[in-house]
Amino acid sequence: MEYIYAAMLLHKAGQKIEEAGVKKVLEAAGVKPDEARVKALVAALDGVNIDEAIKKAAVPVAAAPAAESGEAKAEGAAKEEKKKDAEEEKKSEEQAAAGLGSLFG
Repeated sequence: MEYIYAAMLLHKAGQKIEEAGVKKVLEAAGVKPDEARVKALVAALDGVNIDEAIKKAAVPVAAAPAAESGEAKAEGAAKEEKKKDAEEEKKSEEQAAAGLGSLFG
């Protein structure tokens, strides 16, 4: 996460996001930079409009609780559905076992 923060800090300061800049920000924060992660970050952000990405990622504060409650309802419904499926599967297995028992009984 600190790598993303470093890139955002450089962007906010109007600096180009380059490996050297990201390394300097991380070192100033007391983090030992990982070369591979720095290179991957810079490569991933190449050609990305960061301002546009931030706008798309921004969620209005008032909408967040409504979204959470909707997610909670969906999650509860999914759990209930899984429970019903498990019960039906168990009944089906019991019926199959009872049918096999009559072959050998």
